[in-house]
Amino acid sequence: MTLREWTAKITPPDAAAMEEARRRQAQLAKPPGSLGRLEDLSVQLAGVTGRVHNKIEKKHLLVFAADNGVVDEGVSSAPRSVTLSQTINLTRGKTGAATLCKHFGCTITVCDVGVAADIREKAVLCRKIAYGTKNIARGSAMTREECERAVLTGIELAAETDADVLGVGEMGIGNTTTSSAVLAVLLDAPVETVTGRGGGVTDEAFTRKKAVIQKAIAINAPDRNDALDVLAKVGGFDLAAMCGAFLGAAATRRPVVIDGLISAVAALCACRICPDVRAYLVPSHASYEIGYRIAAQELGQEPCLLLGMRLGEGSGCPVMFQILRAACAVMDGM
Repeated sequence: MTLREWTAKITPPDAAAMEEARRRQAQLAKPPGSLGRLEDLSVQLAGVTGRVHNKIEKKHLLVFAADNGVVDEGVSSAPRSVTLSQTINLTRGKTGAATLCKHFGCTITVCDVGVAADIREKAVLCRKIAYGTKNIARGSAMTREECERAVLTGIELAAETDADVLGVGEMGIGNTTTSSAVLAVLLDAPVETVTGRGGGVTDEAFTRKKAVIQKAIAINAPDRNDALDVLAKVGGFDLAAMCGAFLGAAATRRPVVIDGLISAVAALCACRICPDVRAYLVPSHASYEIGYRIAAQELGQEPCLLLGMRLGEGSGCPVMFQILRAACAVMDGM
């Protein structure tokens, strides 16, 4: 299926089911609104599935891994090789997100869409578009055709997964730079208002990071009204595939959890491609990254968890899955 065909499958939430869910919440043995966000989430789930009573049993995290050519500009505190090693570690249950998935009984798919190395680990799904993107400070990250392939990869993986809820994470050194660039363009915002330190760069590297993003935007002149153009010119394969995963979840009427900054920017791209995606989004934790707050505000999303997390990888998703299960339990059991 084409991207246009997939987005045509995305419809608004079921208003009748949401109203029925609100009526049930009003009948439960508690003061109205006393369970706060749990009530809101149960109503949102009704809109997503068309059912008042829902179960969150199969939980799945999709992690997209890719390298970003912009690391050549010295914008990251970690070497490019970390993308490869952590991609493999995710499949071995050794990273933060993988450990949380194991603890909470979530399955995980780690997909290579652009790691700059051959991965022989069979547990890593290979959907490589290229061996990393090009350096956005010197030209477009990828072609538009490559970008669309990455988006479709994310859509198809999400659609193929039979989980009740999906989470979207990433692994890619340099992707706080690309995501900040994409966010700055989409919101027509000054670079310094959306750019944080990422993995903890020095003051000198942080200054360079902001200058590189400004240069990349000036050189590539992405069209802020065309999310695919923005992703292709200053984004990354990981971001594009994540954008697709949000679209795929919505097309198959499943709730989909946003992780931190990179995940939120990918969700914003999906909403720019198809605004109805917004109804399927569930935020997890409030990321410390400055751009996250702005992206969440643009999405109309208020994070549910205040845990001081900023790891990435999709680490907020397994925790948020449990909150969604609690919302279902309240609706079903009270």
